[in-house]
Amino acid sequence: MSLQQKIDEVDKRILLFLTKDARKPFTEIAKDLDVSPGTIHVRVRKMEQQGLIRGASLHIDYSKLGYSFDAYVGIKLSRSILAPQVINELKSIPEVVMAHLATGKYGIFCKVRCADATHGKELILKLNNIDGVVDTETMLSLEECINSHKLLMENIVNNS
Repeated sequence: MSLQQKIDEVDKRILLFLTKDARKPFTEIAKDLDVSPGTIHVRVRKMEQQGLIRGASLHIDYSKLGYSFDAYVGIKLSRSILAPQVINELKSIPEVVMAHLATGKYGIFCKVRCADATHGKELILKLNNIDGVVDTETMLSLEECINSHKLLMENIVNNS
């Protein structure tokens, strides 16, 4: 039986509430779903153990902390077999906040946050010096317009 088959409508509704507000108290979710707070606690714990829920996160405005330069960097590798080694190097660079193995032109695609263009240039040079990296291509983010999973979760709940 797949994980999807083990998740029922109550679990999906819990996920919908948590997607909208990960800090919402279980007692409020329980009241909205007309179940006991213990039920919410047990089900959330179960979904955590299954790996469906992997913690909760904060949305931080990094520009208010002096990090207003966001960019996406496509990394070309000399050989795709070097991807794990390069990913390991990327994990040690604080400005790399997200990295994905990818298909196509880039073996790795990542998001970086820097203080300014000078900091960004220094970071790109650092990325280009990683063994196995042939080249990078940087795309500057002018503005983050969407950063939400709410509509996707609503679609999953309403269409299942």
